[in-house]
Amino acid sequence: MAGLTHSSGFLALVNDARTRVREMTVPEYLERIEKGEPLVLVDVREDNEWDAGRLPGAAHLGKGVLERDIEEHFPDRTTPLVFQCGGGKRSVLVCDVVAKMGYTNTWSLAGGLRGWRDAGLPIERD
Repeated sequence: MAGLTHSSGFLALVNDARTRVREMTVPEYLERIEKGEPLVLVDVREDNEWDAGRLPGAAHLGKGVLERDIEEHFPDRTTPLVFQCGGGKRSVLVCDVVAKMGYTNTWSLAGGLRGWRDAGLPIERD
């Protein structure tokens, strides 16, 4: 996805949602995990993106089925969920949507997989 150009409509949607959601940087996420916070990392990318590589320990719940399946995977709406995508835009949209579904303890991982990779951190593959 390097060099991906997003449409102005998509960026406007993300920027609007960003005003209502919390974001967490990769270093902040790592620090909080190291302190023992029970954060659940959820990768919302498409199946083919997940198959190509993912953050260690992430659960997978693609954005295309998230609204349908999130309550089955995370019935407790106070579960501390950190949503992650490729660059941090789709995860912002997911945080906005799940808030409307009653989830109260969510963050978007700023920079997503690219931010993780740029920090020199490992990527899991099958």
